[in-house]
Amino acid sequence: MRLLLFAVLGLPAALLGALVAFQRHLIYPGAYFSRHAEGEARPAPGGTAAVTLTTPDGERLLGYWRPPAPGGGVVLSFHGNASAPESAAVRFTGGPWGPAGWGVLAIAYRGYPGSTGHPSEDGLIRDGLAAHDAAAAWAPGAPILLHGHSLGAAVAVAVAARRPHLGLYLEAPFDSLRRLVGLRYPLVPRLFLRDTYRSDRRIAGTTGPVFVVHGLQDGVIPVTLARRLAALAGPRARLEAIAGDHVSILGARDGAAQTAFRDALVQRAAVDRPAAALAAP
Repeated sequence: MRLLLFAVLGLPAALLGALVAFQRHLIYPGAYFSRHAEGEARPAPGGTAAVTLTTPDGERLLGYWRPPAPGGGVVLSFHGNASAPESAAVRFTGGPWGPAGWGVLAIAYRGYPGSTGHPSEDGLIRDGLAAHDAAAAWAPGAPILLHGHSLGAAVAVAVAARRPHLGLYLEAPFDSLRRLVGLRYPLVPRLFLRDTYRSDRRIAGTTGPVFVVHGLQDGVIPVTLARRLAALAGPRARLEAIAGDHVSILGARDGAAQTAFRDALVQRAAVDRPAAALAAP
């Protein structure tokens, strides 16, 4: 009878306890199960320089930086939960971004290889804000486009709600980690979730155009969550649901996004110029 009671009550409780205790290992696998060995040399991708950012709470973050051409903008890129910044540095240094004058800053979150600390929602948002402040300091006056993939899209939205930006370029985003966990693990009480990434609440605090790309065959984040987020952003959002999975869509719409945001920048400049002329003595 005791064994039966343990099997019915104790084992599920133990499994739930393990999920609660190690939930951040599941949310941030790149920080805990990385293939990069500690101290391993990681040369900066071609065209970028490795930089170190220090956050206000003292963490040191690895980043890859390429300054923009005169008059160009900066893509501030946030990677997914099992990824690293190198691929974004390569991507936004090449075409169509680099030749059009864009610079890039791609960072490794706290706790991820090359950076100190331990990941959490509050911590990753601090990292994103520190990266934005660094890009703004290194390229004064350059507009900053916030890009994010998967979990990185949630970081981008959180940063956009607190810092000026040209727009948001989101690939495979979700509207809320709380909702995503509910879909993937319906038997796990979401009350125990420490990091919820409520982009659904933060998107209203952002400005500028929102360009969303999501794979119709995405087995990690259902496209319905991207549609919800785009709907919450309102008419300034554009969603492209395309053939592909969670990763294969990366860069699939770079040309369209680059053109759309460049046009938005030109339109903003046209609006700002008359205002500046009226204010001149």
